[in-house]
Amino acid sequence: MSTESYGKPHTCLTILSTVILLICGLGPRAMGRTWHVCQKPLAGIAADNQMRTIGEAVSRLEAGDEVVIHGGIYRESVVIDRSGSADQPIQIHAAEGEPVVLTGADRITDWTQEAGGEQIYSASWPHRFVTWNDSYAHPDDEYHRLIGRCEQVFINGYALRQVLEREKLTRGTFYVDLDAQRLYVCSFDGQDIRGEKALVEASARERILSIKGNYVFVEGLHFRYAANRAQQGAVEFAGDRLLAADCVFEYTNASGAEFTGESIVVCRCTFASNGQLGFGANRAHKLWMRECVVRNNNTKGFDRGWEAGGNKICMTRGAVLASSTFVDNRGNGIWFDIGNEDCEVRNCLIARNENAGIFHEISYGLHAHDNGIVGNGFTFGSGAWGANAGISLSNSPDCVIERNLLLGNKEGFNFREQQRSTPRIDGGSEPVWNHHQVVRHNVLAFNRDAQVWGWFDVPDERHWPRSMQTVPDGEEPSLSLADLDLVFENNLYCPGPGQGLFNWGVTWKKHTRYPDLESVRRELRLGQGSEVIDFTVQNLAGLDLRVPATSPAVTKECYPRGEVPGVRLGTLP
Repeated sequence: MSTESYGKPHTCLTILSTVILLICGLGPRAMGRTWHVCQKPLAGIAADNQMRTIGEAVSRLEAGDEVVIHGGIYRESVVIDRSGSADQPIQIHAAEGEPVVLTGADRITDWTQEAGGEQIYSASWPHRFVTWNDSYAHPDDEYHRLIGRCEQVFINGYALRQVLEREKLTRGTFYVDLDAQRLYVCSFDGQDIRGEKALVEASARERILSIKGNYVFVEGLHFRYAANRAQQGAVEFAGDRLLAADCVFEYTNASGAEFTGESIVVCRCTFASNGQLGFGANRAHKLWMRECVVRNNNTKGFDRGWEAGGNKICMTRGAVLASSTFVDNRGNGIWFDIGNEDCEVRNCLIARNENAGIFHEISYGLHAHDNGIVGNGFTFGSGAWGANAGISLSNSPDCVIERNLLLGNKEGFNFREQQRSTPRIDGGSEPVWNHHQVVRHNVLAFNRDAQVWGWFDVPDERHWPRSMQTVPDGEEPSLSLADLDLVFENNLYCPGPGQGLFNWGVTWKKHTRYPDLESVRRELRLGQGSEVIDFTVQNLAGLDLRVPATSPAVTKECYPRGEVPGVRLGTLP
């Protein structure tokens, strides 16, 4: 590659830079100096423009500078506390066509073979991650005694299973003796791992990259193997107006990434096979995520009712998740929890997550529209009640749910209601419950237990009309169904054989299963303009969701507008 080509702006990043600048209302960019990072000398590059580590390069950054990282595995923890500016952002990206991996793991070659029947080897281990309790785990409870540990070991790219006692070591496991500062490993096949005979990597760093400055753009970087604790991202995006594009966050102990800055744009990134979450977000106002993939997260089995699955977003205003894929996560696919306001999920594929597809909890104003939501909620066992639907609104008012295909889930759509409060972004805390909800122009078909279920576990029976409430003599109920202003209109329903249509109330209190829409309208005054139809798609299992041109989904405007990744939409010829 010529010296001249090194100095040209990176094409993909330039396009995305323009996008973020337009979104943020900024002007054109000016370029500064270009720094190169490579683990061997680069022909044609001046020595004072090349560094061997990313950390050294970012220590020299000024607004408008560019860091080009050449192919290799970089075993370091990098902090970027320098800021770009509106017209001179800092750019950090992989060199074109060169794979760049930033890892939290170190390679270990100095092994000592231990006596015994199995091929067990040990090495020095000076690392301690969770130091504030005696279990060295977070959370500090019996369930997470092993799950909550941070250590990870990989042999030739395959993860070993941790055990907590030396005597339990067997093939495919490892043990950490913190007192003796030794790591014990037994490979899957009993091979000799000493020296260069195997690639043995152990997670040694909790954080791989932390971006604390503003106007920093990163592209094409691959992050993996951090020893981060639960609720902590392996990569931290703490500055404002950041951009992450075409990055991969995988196989970290807990969360792949953590977003806490404002106006962050995330494009075409993958969050996969992380121990707890694909990503987390807290006060990440105006987070904009597009064309991303979030799959197979919570591989360690963290408590799903606490924090686990595809993601968890808290105390965030105006986040947009668009044209992205949330699939096969062990927990909820998308989880908005605690005090979020006015967030949007549109044109996403949300499929085969073991709990809810979208779980919106003690938050406000979700707009979920034009999504394909398929096959969610089928966790082993009963799972959490009221949290295993395609979309679940839990104590979350002022939401609009429209033009979604809710197909083949455990439940299609549900409300979940308890006595709850939530903190607010601007301070204070207040009671929160489901009210002023609009559910319209959706297709709810083939959902196993019910197409709609209202899981209201509240003593005041607010979810029933006054005429159906049971209250002590002489008392008046504080709320009734009419006060909640729940609007179900112009939806299409197609329960399969033996599947429920409309269930109302929790099963351990007053509960009614409505087999037809006429009784729903008569008793609950819900379902105006809705129909039960014979709904068909070309191939549900293959996500070919095309419908006949005469389908009511099209004629009644219940079909998604726009494209959904991984789904074939449209009308059949």
